[in-house]
Order: sequence, then C-alpha cells, then structure tokens
Amino acid sequence: MRKALLSTPKKFGLLTFVIVCILTACSKKDEKAHCIMPAGTTLEEGDIVLRKGTGLTSRAVRIADGGSDFSHCGIIVDSCGRKMVVHAVPDEPDFEGDVDRVKMERPEDFFSTIRASKGCVLRYRDRETAEKSARLAYGIYKRGTLFDDDYNDSDTTKMYCSQLVAHVYQKCGIDITNGIRHDAILPGVKFSHVIYPSDFLRCRRLKRIVTFQDTQ
Repeated sequence: MRKALLSTPKKFGLLTFVIVCILTACSKKDEKAHCIMPAGTTLEEGDIVLRKGTGLTSRAVRIADGGSDFSHCGIIVDSCGRKMVVHAVPDEPDFEGDVDRVKMERPEDFFSTIRASKGCVLRYRDRETAEKSARLAYGIYKRGTLFDDDYNDSDTTKMYCSQLVAHVYQKCGIDITNGIRHDAILPGVKFSHVIYPSDFLRCRRLKRIVTFQDTQ
C-alpha cells in the first residue's frame, strides 16, 4: 500500500494517539505471560492466524479498520516437522540490534498475552494450495525480508503482515482478499491501497477453525 501526507517522521504523526493510549498499553507489562490459544488446537501448513494485539500499533490498525477485532496476521509453516508462524512485524526484536523483518516463531509466542488478547485460525479449503503457500512464506522468511514500513504492496522486496499472507496465496493463483483494498487514515498519516488482516475473514474459501481470547 502507498503512503502519503507524511511531512514529519513516520511515527511522529501518531504522537497524540500514543499519549492517549500509553497508560492502558502499559497495563500488560506486569502480567504473567501465557498462550491464549486453546491447548490441543491443531494447526496445518497454510493456516492463517490472526491476533488482536496489545500494543500501540495494534490499536492504530484497529482504529483505522473501523474497530476490527484483529490487527495482525501470519501464516503457519512447517519447519523441521514443527508448526511455526511466519509473519512480518515491526517493533518485536529477538535480540539487541534486530531489525523489523519477516520472522518465524512458535505459535505459543505469537499468541502470548504479551502480544495478543484474541486470536483466530483460518484454513484454506485446498490442502495442496495451502501447503504451497506456506512453503513460499517460509522462503520469504529465509531470505531475510525486511518489514515494509511504507506499506507499499506493489513492492515485495519488503513486506507487511497482511501483504505477505495475501502475496503467497496470490502466487498460487488465489486471491484471498477478494480484491479489497482500503485507505487508512491516522493522525498525520495516510496510507492507501491497504490490506487489513480482517479482510481474510470475508473470504469464503477460508474456513474459520477456531476463535479464542484471553480469559485469565
């Protein structure tokens, strides 16, 4: 998606929004982290995982998306026989000096209460297509693809979360967004041609397997 109206540094335009949200955002820090995904949930390659985040970026995405339940997404891949989540994400470094990038982590970490308060798993109906999409996503991760903070979906050298998921299915000939794109407007910032994580909920080819939230 394309960006416009940025006369200040990229995140500076959200200053007012940050001030409003900062107190509630800090409330999670002292809680003991746990995974909100129900025990025994079976994940398959190509599954699309959505989460409602706990941070400021998540709040901004949900406000721009009209109050959607979900602000971030990833795709399940197979890594040496273990199901993992590949997702493009900012501000989640794994080590000091880590850059914003496409990363891979355990579903238990993706759905940790540190970063998630609600989750959902969607499954594409054709296993072969789903598995091929997962392999493409794994390749994007292995290439060290950076996060695209310009949100430009015409450029796949960098990627944002929902762009990555839509892209790998599109490479298999499947449009799981139904061609839907949005303009996103936040204080001082405007993005155009946006794919939201919630767009995948409208795809009839995707079956909702489970929806869950933090109950503790």
